[in-house]
Amino acid sequence: MSGIKLIKPFICYRSQVELVIDADDQGELALAFGELLRRLWAPGRTAIAPRQFKMKLARFAPQFSGYNQHDSQELLAFLLDGLHEDLNRVKHKPYKKSKDADGRPDEEVADEYWASHIARNDSIIVDVCQGQYKSTLVCPECNKISVTFDPFMYLSLPLQSTTTRSMTVTVFTCDGSALPFACTVTVPKQGRCRDLMNALSCACSLKNSEELKLAEVRNHLFQRFLEDPLISLSTIKDDDHLAAYKIAKSLKKTLLLRLIHRCQEQETGDTKAAQKLKPFGTPLVSLISHDDVITRGDIQKVVHTMLSPLLRSESLRQADIPEPCSSLAASDMCHHSSSDEACTNPLSDSMNKDSSGSRAVTLFKLPLQLVEESNACIDLSVGEDKTIKLSSTSTSMLVYVDWSQELLEKYDIHYLENLPEVFKYGPVNKKARTEPLSLYTCLEGFLREEPLVPEDMWYCPKCKERRQASKKLDLWRLPEVLVIHLKRFSYSRSMKHKLETFVNFPIRDFDLTNYIANKNNTQRQLYELYALTNHYGGMGSGHYTAHIKLLDENRWYNFDDAHISPINEEDVKSAAAYVLFYRRVKTVDAISNGENSGTGHNNGSSLK
Repeated sequence: MSGIKLIKPFICYRSQVELVIDADDQGELALAFGELLRRLWAPGRTAIAPRQFKMKLARFAPQFSGYNQHDSQELLAFLLDGLHEDLNRVKHKPYKKSKDADGRPDEEVADEYWASHIARNDSIIVDVCQGQYKSTLVCPECNKISVTFDPFMYLSLPLQSTTTRSMTVTVFTCDGSALPFACTVTVPKQGRCRDLMNALSCACSLKNSEELKLAEVRNHLFQRFLEDPLISLSTIKDDDHLAAYKIAKSLKKTLLLRLIHRCQEQETGDTKAAQKLKPFGTPLVSLISHDDVITRGDIQKVVHTMLSPLLRSESLRQADIPEPCSSLAASDMCHHSSSDEACTNPLSDSMNKDSSGSRAVTLFKLPLQLVEESNACIDLSVGEDKTIKLSSTSTSMLVYVDWSQELLEKYDIHYLENLPEVFKYGPVNKKARTEPLSLYTCLEGFLREEPLVPEDMWYCPKCKERRQASKKLDLWRLPEVLVIHLKRFSYSRSMKHKLETFVNFPIRDFDLTNYIANKNNTQRQLYELYALTNHYGGMGSGHYTAHIKLLDENRWYNFDDAHISPINEEDVKSAAAYVLFYRRVKTVDAISNGENSGTGHNNGSSLK
């Protein structure tokens, strides 16, 4: 029942407005909550076990049934939405179509959106807990600007404890000059892809004749190439896998050769070997000249060069590949290197150690398959002199290398396996737990302009296509009770993580005046903290407590299950703070949520 504890701060901020439910509606959740309020505010100070309320809650939200750990912020979100629906004064919601701003004044558009919202949603929850923010989307292609004004029930703020971020990328050379290596660099947390590329270029000593091609690898395939220098680094998650490929700058017309590794799956009774092939390892890339005719042998040579650092030493001494037509001059092994730099190919050096520089080196045939535009495969291990037919508009080619057991014995492929994550979480050190972070900094991170994630792209009405638009949020109007959720829990494809960052939040004089985008509102926006919930422990298990200020006594108390004890105000702050509850300070120049809306809708509540 740990999630139920979040109700304490909410119900301890008592409203003089009664819960009025239409007789035609059931309103079971609101009735159960109202009964819980009545018991809590009855004379006497005895612990209340909210069993009946929990049973009713589980009926409408089965995810909160049982006695496992539940997220208190998710419970609060469901409870507020449920109470709003039960207490909504609007019984027949009119259809309201939202209109884009189209250059109209923000004040006019905001009031229009708020009036439309109130026409369908009119309850004490809206009166007390809902605010409004301005959302601005900008298309990166046509610069179309879309402005909307949306309601919010609470603010979920990120914990951006630092302004920089460590990112690990595996660097590969396509000229066979070095083994792949992991490179960790520090970049601005809100930086762009160009910042990562610049840091990698310095860290891996990139030459003037070289450039980097950055790619995200997922399931042993290329997920995407990060070619746009303005891509936000926030779109790259900590559990993503990145690879950077050193390729030579070239004035000639070149094609990007994408090499995917495949191996056979375990025997499953299927006699078709082609169906058993599956991708593995890390894909590689290289360049191949498109000025001249490309033959199957040319592709063999390029792939040999790419794989040469992985060749085992005993394989270098073997002369087991017979066909003389597959020979390649050692001096040609580095044809992608700059002409004014010495060739440092370890394969050619090792194989020519006891021979003259002009002697040809014999290369064995690799089991390569070229994927044509029709998705048909061409076997590149035969017909070395045959020309590859490519479209004049082609910019890349896809080649599979099918690894047999015999081939695996020739190469040390562990360098291609276990690509490291961009960032690997480890134990949270003491400094990270105690380093203070201002709540204002968290708010600024929430309001900062950022590009949308690729999975949530915006349909541009002007381009008629989905675009990765940049999004900017601004606070427009604030509620009477402001709930702030600190995003301590992060979820990714492979793991869950809790941030133990200490957030220094104001108890009094939480001033949001300068964060209001509505410049016609000149009133001060001051808030004071009256309650918060804490979460102790990790992701799978934990414990909730609450710190609450009883306003009549002007004193703080700690609520820990059935145990209640007074605490000093300076002890309210801790690294366990999870959800904060603020109330608007009544000043001479303060205005309510509805009084400045321009819609004639007043809060109608006097909060105590």
